[in-house]
Amino acid sequence: MVVSKRTAFTLIELLVVIAIIAMLMAILVPVLRKAREQAKAVNCKSNLRQIGLAANLYAEEYDLYVPWGLTNRAPATGRIPWFELFMPFLAQKPIDNDYRNVEIYRCPSYPDKDQTVCFVVNGWAFRDKNDMVGRERIDPVKLTDCTQRAYTIYLTDNEYGSWRLIIRKADDQGVNRCDVWHPDHMPTSDRQDITYGRRVARARHRQGSNCLFLDWHVDWVAAEDMTIDMWRFEK
Repeated sequence: MVVSKRTAFTLIELLVVIAIIAMLMAILVPVLRKAREQAKAVNCKSNLRQIGLAANLYAEEYDLYVPWGLTNRAPATGRIPWFELFMPFLAQKPIDNDYRNVEIYRCPSYPDKDQTVCFVVNGWAFRDKNDMVGRERIDPVKLTDCTQRAYTIYLTDNEYGSWRLIIRKADDQGVNRCDVWHPDHMPTSDRQDITYGRRVARARHRQGSNCLFLDWHVDWVAAEDMTIDMWRFEK
């Protein structure tokens, strides 16, 4: 009668298998995390392109004018945020003035999922080409007045921080701070202040942010490469 011996892993073999699994996890987890962030960045760019289409339709409807931050010119009555003006040209609609279901205005990489306005708009006006400080612009601007639309930022990623307010509705506190109009709003700024703190995301996607330009193309710009001239309407 032949008695079969029962085979099993030895302790050393188990330790070797565990070590191999740990090595594979150490290799795969960063790759999977990077792939997930790349997918989010692609989604963010897609949303910006859709906003660009809405902005272009708005411009065609209103004599080539586009809103700059809060606007106080027709067709708006009173000061209305840019994201509210684009709603007639988008498929998604807010519910009871709550924008949390409007996915187009969201960046999936924004840390706080309650934030409905994940982008900030160009609201920067300059006296002349030598002005490196500028001021806040309120009135809409005509696209034909922009000298280099392909090199002028219109929208980009909104920074996340304790000084950046969360917007859920179009009349929430902070809708007047969804624009960029000061050097301290730039991604290289370290200032953390509700009015003059950094507003452009420093490292939302890699070490930079996605940008919608005034010719309606979308591109990634490194934080260190973003300049004031990229926000200047007349170059």
